[in-house]
Amino acid sequence: MRLFELSTDTNTSSPVRAHRHISIDGLSMTGRRSSFAHSLLNSHFRLLILIVLILCIMIVVASGATAATAATAATSSIPDQKTPVIVTVVPNPVAENDVGEFIVVDTDGVSNLTLTDGESIITVPVVPGETVALSAAPNKTRQRVEIPVRQAAVGLSNGGEQLILNHQSERVHEVTYSDAPEGERLNATSMEWIPRGVELRSVTSTGSADVTAFVLPDTPAIPITAIQSANKRILLAGYTYASPPVTDALLSAADRGVRIQVLLEGSPVGGLSTAQRTQLNRLSNNGIVVQLLAGTPARFAYHHPKYAVIDNSAIVLSENWKPAGTGGKNSRGWGVHAHSRATASELASVFAHDSTGYDVIPWSQARTDIGFNEVLPATGQYPTQFDAELMSVDEIRVLTAPGNAGEAVRSRIDTAEKRIDVVSPRMNPSGPYFYALVDAAKRGIQVRLLLSDAWYDTDKNRAVVNRASELNATGLPIRAQIVTSGDQFGKIHAKGAIIDDRVALVGSLNWNEHAGTKNREVVLELVGDEPATYYSRVFIADWQGYEGTDTASRRGVNTESEPEYVPVLLALGALAAVIIAGYALYSTILSDHP
Repeated sequence: MRLFELSTDTNTSSPVRAHRHISIDGLSMTGRRSSFAHSLLNSHFRLLILIVLILCIMIVVASGATAATAATAATSSIPDQKTPVIVTVVPNPVAENDVGEFIVVDTDGVSNLTLTDGESIITVPVVPGETVALSAAPNKTRQRVEIPVRQAAVGLSNGGEQLILNHQSERVHEVTYSDAPEGERLNATSMEWIPRGVELRSVTSTGSADVTAFVLPDTPAIPITAIQSANKRILLAGYTYASPPVTDALLSAADRGVRIQVLLEGSPVGGLSTAQRTQLNRLSNNGIVVQLLAGTPARFAYHHPKYAVIDNSAIVLSENWKPAGTGGKNSRGWGVHAHSRATASELASVFAHDSTGYDVIPWSQARTDIGFNEVLPATGQYPTQFDAELMSVDEIRVLTAPGNAGEAVRSRIDTAEKRIDVVSPRMNPSGPYFYALVDAAKRGIQVRLLLSDAWYDTDKNRAVVNRASELNATGLPIRAQIVTSGDQFGKIHAKGAIIDDRVALVGSLNWNEHAGTKNREVVLELVGDEPATYYSRVFIADWQGYEGTDTASRRGVNTESEPEYVPVLLALGALAAVIIAGYALYSTILSDHP
């Protein structure tokens, strides 16, 4: 009824009402124009009229959009280069009735800000440091944050809210969430839920240093020798642990008075083995601090890093502390011993953060509630093909997940200029890392992937190889291979990359979204010719040694980017389709009303 009243209104000063008047009274107007319309259909000018009409509409729409953008910029009341934003939202704290829920706003020094959820309005104060937490229970919130907290009528729904930050009635930032997990906070920049007790870290540059690059199973003595050299401290972090030689080295270090702490995942996939129980009991029974991340709610889906801080140096590797990994009995792994006080200090900080959380349980307590599985240890014997090498790096950057590792790795892919070689146990052909590699190939970057043949990875990796083969056949320089067990190692377990013969990535990060956002992971980015050359030699040897499993085309590929005129042709084709469709519709309407 309301629409009808508007449509019969003859006040043509309103564009909306005039349009509705035309649409409803169109039959009678069409009748009055029928003879003229049929003359158009029989003329050669009807298509030209449609083209001109469509182009005029496109010009008007584009002009309107430009004008609207300019008007928004012109009416903005925020001072230049000021960007107040909502930083964090905590709707569902672990507390009765959600007492202590809060919102963090970075005012950037701008006054006259308000925050609304559509029901109530809160004034955002300007405080020293410019970042403020707003809470209905500020004393509770102050126990969780180290920024100024101000009293405000904050009442957040666990089911979801739309929060709008305004400046003098102008919207400057908006955050919408749903289903807030208990105890987690929303990072309003990445829109990721961060578990309680996890402090996200930035990528940390620790400068230039000497490093010892090594691979497994070739040189399993490197981690043992490093532990044997310790004088003051050993902080060993891992996913699983079942290595008798490492246990022997740690016990010997403890006898020398070295302070030792071991931190492991409490619920690895497949559970803990009896071999792990034996080695952890040996450590714990001799006074070494052993802890598991096994409490609930867990801060990380899995504690998955593999590193050790040894005095003022640090070892970071892709392999677990067990015979198949650091023991050199099976897996192809990459590792690096960084002789860098700054790198050791950064990883010691990571260890301190992770080992003091509410979900950390002493081994002596945890072992009473765990069921253990009998697993036979790896016993493979492999020759040394690549010796460890001492070398210099121009810069070490410490990457950690959750927080920065995934984004940093993809950023390196996005800025590659020549070549990317990746070794990984597995990859998702529909995931962000594979998409990033495909985008790199579209830019003409040569991309190669080495993947594992482990039974639990085979299906997904075959999909990656097949997809890479399809893309390669279209001219993209991307190839993938599944590496089968052989004389040099058992299975691929390394997680690394060489980019532009200048950057090497070594660490625990599996290239999937879950690892980058939910797991604790540690990666060292090594910038310099020497480490890139070392790991590249290993990659090429592994690639050539298993080239028979590559299903990609062997023909030469065109590495040039698509011609610049292709998008123009596509746009013209789309415009032509619109014109034809419009013409067909116009003719049909007229034919229905003779």
